[in-house]
Amino acid sequence: MARFVLRRVLQSAVVLVGVTLVVFLLLQLVPGDPVRVALGTRFDPQTYEALRERAGLDQPLPVQYASYLGHALTGDLGVSFRTGQPVSQIVLERLPATLSLAVTAVVFALLVAFPLGTVAAVRSGSAVDHAARVFSQFGVSVPDFWMGIMGILLFAGVLGWLPPSGYVALTDDPGRWATHVALPAVTVGLVTASILTRFIRSSVLEVLSADYVRTAEAKGLRNRVVIMRHVLRNALIPVVTVVAVQLASLLGGVIVIEVLFAWPGIGRLTFDAVQARDYPVLQGAVLLVAALFLLVNLLVDILYARLDPRITVK
Repeated sequence: MARFVLRRVLQSAVVLVGVTLVVFLLLQLVPGDPVRVALGTRFDPQTYEALRERAGLDQPLPVQYASYLGHALTGDLGVSFRTGQPVSQIVLERLPATLSLAVTAVVFALLVAFPLGTVAAVRSGSAVDHAARVFSQFGVSVPDFWMGIMGILLFAGVLGWLPPSGYVALTDDPGRWATHVALPAVTVGLVTASILTRFIRSSVLEVLSADYVRTAEAKGLRNRVVIMRHVLRNALIPVVTVVAVQLASLLGGVIVIEVLFAWPGIGRLTFDAVQARDYPVLQGAVLLVAALFLLVNLLVDILYARLDPRITVK
């Protein structure tokens, strides 16, 4: 296991270097001068040249990339063109908001999708099964920003139960954090739940037709024991993959939802950085998202071996 983890870490390091190169090259194609945008009305030739020199933009592209990569290896991702703050500090400050939203949304999605998908599979063709499939189609088809707007109008505007936007840190006030995270988490969670419901239903249906399940039923085991002990555990492998992909995507920031609910996460940071042509912040955000994807994939591979003894990691 240790050798496997070490090899994956080394592979991830190579991938991250590739990500930095691709992002760096793509940013060169974006129109607009980031220094000119950062200066705004304070523009004058002397300040402009000084900021370009400080950011290293007066150097050839290979020199710029080598300098960025060398500093990144030490944890220095540069400074923001707009605020002058270290990029690593800005990104890490936004990470807790994204983590709290992503984890809450995935937990909500699992609480909805797991029982609904399982019951739909066990009672295939029933009213519950039809309702589950309609719910799955609805969640995938309806845009999340529309559901967010409807949630704001109903729960914040008409009922007044929840705040329409804003963020409070979990460590500052858990109660207020819960009220602020409820709407964006449910909005994102409904879309995720609709996707998971379909996969859980398909996975459970496939396992239900397996020979060892029929053998367990023939032995006279109760249906509940068969489902809990034999079906669900073997149906978890593909479900874990989908959950991991959804979680990694949410950790990358749900830009539309974070902008709609004024949620100060990675997605909102990326959106603001693109608008302001703040390339160092954009590069730092993309690098963090890539690292989170790789970390989630590594954890999922390790979890596979725990869920199914037949799977070995080498």
